[in-house]
Amino acid sequence: MSMQEMASIKFDSKNNLITCQGEWTLAQLPHLENAISQLNDISAHNVTLDGSAVSKIDSAGAWLLTQFLNKISMSDAINHFESFAIPQQKLLDLVTKYRVEADTIPYAKDLSWLEKIGKTSVTYSKDFYSFLAFVGKLGTEFLLTIKNPATFRWKAFMSIIESAGFQALMIIALLSCMIGVVITYQMGLQLKTYGANIFIVDLLGLAILREFAPLITAIMVAGRTGSAFTAQLGTMKLNQEIDALNTMGVSPASLLFLPRVIGLTLVLPLLTMWADIFGIVGGMIMSNNMLDISWADFLNRFHHVVSLRSFLIGIGKAPVFALIISAIGCFEGNEVELNADSIGKQTTKSVVLSIFFIIIADAAFSIIFSKLKL
Repeated sequence: MSMQEMASIKFDSKNNLITCQGEWTLAQLPHLENAISQLNDISAHNVTLDGSAVSKIDSAGAWLLTQFLNKISMSDAINHFESFAIPQQKLLDLVTKYRVEADTIPYAKDLSWLEKIGKTSVTYSKDFYSFLAFVGKLGTEFLLTIKNPATFRWKAFMSIIESAGFQALMIIALLSCMIGVVITYQMGLQLKTYGANIFIVDLLGLAILREFAPLITAIMVAGRTGSAFTAQLGTMKLNQEIDALNTMGVSPASLLFLPRVIGLTLVLPLLTMWADIFGIVGGMIMSNNMLDISWADFLNRFHHVVSLRSFLIGIGKAPVFALIISAIGCFEGNEVELNADSIGKQTTKSVVLSIFFIIIADAAFSIIFSKLKL
């Protein structure tokens, strides 16, 4: 079909009828403007514009029609639109209402900085409200699972333990060991200057057990497992598998979300303990090579200066971090729209938000522990 057949405009002077055909869209705008300019002078005062043959119209096409009627000086031109589809008529009504006397297509006005702040605040408020509703739904499903444990999806739970826990052991061990080496090297240089080499044990033990092991492990899991949660659930949402579960009466929260949340909450403290071990081992190796502290001396002092409280504080942070990662990962996966770009967007958003709130939670823990003198 040629462009002339796809989009055209004709005037019947006998019946005072203007007939529009085809697709009145931005792509056809130059052709349509040329067709309008070739129309003979229209002097009738009561002209009807028939759109029964218009298959598609966008804001550019609607603007062109309203501008055309305005140029031939028709009063109350909106009453002369006939036979347009309901969505097309609504668009014509809107464009006619806000029609501008200009030779260019109208565009949306840029928002002021205050309007942008307001719009962003409203968007974030709605997202936060949706997240709270999602967490509430997970809490309800958890209570129902406690009441009836037979409904819990143990296969999915064990799969999460394997993928998020067992398969992450090597990367967590390597990263934690490197963190121990780096901390020992940076602090050891200063301690060596003052002949206080042995105090590296105190600093390393507190830094690894209380802060670095739980924080670095949580950030690693957020990037590795949280993003996987979002991508997996987002793909299911894109393929309408979650909609199919709802249709069959199966709760996606019980089948997909809850095993991930509970599984990661159990796994992350164990990974944190694993990171504690290799962080200390990395520090011991560096202390022995750079500060001449034997392994026996290191372990002997470590036992006396690093309390069990420091270990428990670090482990106690892990379940909170796990809840943040899993809840955000599942929520963002459930928010994926029906297009491929949305998966990447929501996955990136999931990782960024998880790391952001992990650091916020860690700062809150530091303030609370400081107030409690722990």
